[in-house]
Amino acid sequence: MRHISRLLLLCASGSLLLLTGCQTGRVAGGSYHVTAYRPHDPSKVKVKLSTSTQNLFVMEGDRLLMAVQANVGKPGAPTPHGHFTIYSKQKERRRQSEPDRGYPMAYWCEFAPAYGFHEGFVWPVPHTHVCVRLHRQAAARLFALTRIGTPVEIASSFPEDKEYGHLVRRLDQSRDPDPPRSQL
Repeated sequence: MRHISRLLLLCASGSLLLLTGCQTGRVAGGSYHVTAYRPHDPSKVKVKLSTSTQNLFVMEGDRLLMAVQANVGKPGAPTPHGHFTIYSKQKERRRQSEPDRGYPMAYWCEFAPAYGFHEGFVWPVPHTHVCVRLHRQAAARLFALTRIGTPVEIASSFPEDKEYGHLVRRLDQSRDPDPPRSQL
């Protein structure tokens, strides 16, 4: 009940950023919606990614701005752990290397050479070629919440998994069709 009251208060005060939208993909309970809150101080925004849970948290100090499911690197091509910084952003981008050269990767936020967050199919298990894929809505909101210089922490787990992990809606787009080759 406390969370609902806080959400209503935030809605009334205009502090909510891009709340609604739908996308294809199987989700328990219907359409996939991503809630993200506008930061009070964008210079204090930080991204935390837990590779063991595939949870991505966008934080402003101790304040949660967004909690979503991500898709991390598969065995043999794991997403790197460590402290990084977003140093390049492109709203429209395509994969430059094989396999799948030309694959659309919108809302690119690069945190290491050729590694970044981007839109793509989200699987329930690690499945990427090192990068971090996000549902279209989540990728767009991450793009809006971050800027060049935003810190990124990637580790097996974070305390936020226990505190906010229950807020992450699970998504399985593993059976959705790939974009037609004519798009690549």
